[in-house]
Amino acid sequence: MSGSTESQGGFLSRRGFFGWATSLAAALGAAPPVFSTKGFSLSASSDGEDYYAKLGVPTIINAAGTYTTLTAACMPPEVLAAVQKAALHPVRLHDLQRKAGEYIARRLQCEGAVVTSGASGAISLATAACLQHANNINILDMPQAIDGMKNQVIVQRAHRYEYDRAMYLCGARVTEVVTLDDYKRACGAGNAVMTNFFNAAEDEDGIAASAQIGREEWLRVAHEYKIPCHLDAAADMPPISNLWTYTGMGFDLVAFSGGKGIRGPQNAGLLLGRKILTDLAHANNNPGDGIGRGMKVAKEQIVGMVAAVDWVLSHTEESMQGDYQKRVDLIAGAVKGIPSVRTETVVPKIANHVPHLLIRFDPAVTGVTTGQIVDALRTGTPSIELNPNTGQKPNQGIPADANTLVVGVWMLQPGEDAIVGQRIRAALTKKA
Repeated sequence: MSGSTESQGGFLSRRGFFGWATSLAAALGAAPPVFSTKGFSLSASSDGEDYYAKLGVPTIINAAGTYTTLTAACMPPEVLAAVQKAALHPVRLHDLQRKAGEYIARRLQCEGAVVTSGASGAISLATAACLQHANNINILDMPQAIDGMKNQVIVQRAHRYEYDRAMYLCGARVTEVVTLDDYKRACGAGNAVMTNFFNAAEDEDGIAASAQIGREEWLRVAHEYKIPCHLDAAADMPPISNLWTYTGMGFDLVAFSGGKGIRGPQNAGLLLGRKILTDLAHANNNPGDGIGRGMKVAKEQIVGMVAAVDWVLSHTEESMQGDYQKRVDLIAGAVKGIPSVRTETVVPKIANHVPHLLIRFDPAVTGVTTGQIVDALRTGTPSIELNPNTGQKPNQGIPADANTLVVGVWMLQPGEDAIVGQRIRAALTKKA
């Protein structure tokens, strides 16, 4: 089964956003998460040249979320300062990776941690670690020399996605299952090195929602057969507690994106879990010669992830969500009173678990369509991108439809909520 957006009836999520973004004419929005409970300004420093302007690349207002194609989250000042300071001094990279992993593991209540090149890099390193653990092989044996060895990763058919390729890099192959009996047979075949569970699929519609095996049952069966269980939780923070909930449940390895809700560097991520496996992931990571050699994480990104973990843990869930809700309320107030316009706040249960504003309207009354509004926001100054669920069928816990604008607020910088509200009101009240 293909995990592409097209093959899943317009399914839009982290798995399908890249393909969606490459055809903007067919799309109606874009973007995910960012929070600033203490408030901060990301205006350009007078000490450095504005290279976006120099290169002719316009900046945008991100009313979508933490999507990679929109360069994900902006780092808060504390994280940015740590990155800048780290850039000033060389260190021994192995020492920095090891110490950073130990520190993050303590803070996030797990045995081991690795700073990776994003969540996709974490999946590759997780797979490499499990291949090595199952076959007792050298890191240089992957991917060529594993023919005849254990090499299967068990995945529910409904959980297939483009990130399978992160596992293929190591020489692993995917065994699809549908029912619980399928899963038990695949585990009992004796050739599996890992199982992979796509966490956000639990809150999706369409094919992804057809998965028959929940995460607890998935984990229980894997452990019955002594197979390590990996959880892809890339976009699944907040809530902050997810950073230790899934390892606490018993998942052997859990991948998080660094540049989404954690607010670290976009080209970084975390792999958390059992130390015996995270140690193997470290061994396969850069600057060694294993699978992770090209997935380089620089000293600045490693320090940035440590600082981002500290930054996240300095906040409370209530303060973060309250800040986002204020932005939602401000934008909702800006469109109040427009004929046929209704607003609603929704919070997806899993991925991008923050308030999103739904603005529903009747094109026959407003005289403007969803596509025209999206185009007006995108082509205006500053350019504004809405969440990709805009104008789409219900998905990812967001009950949108063809006449619904979806506004993601958590990546907005101070003052941008007012701009977004004003621009949406102007678009809704301008007859086509």
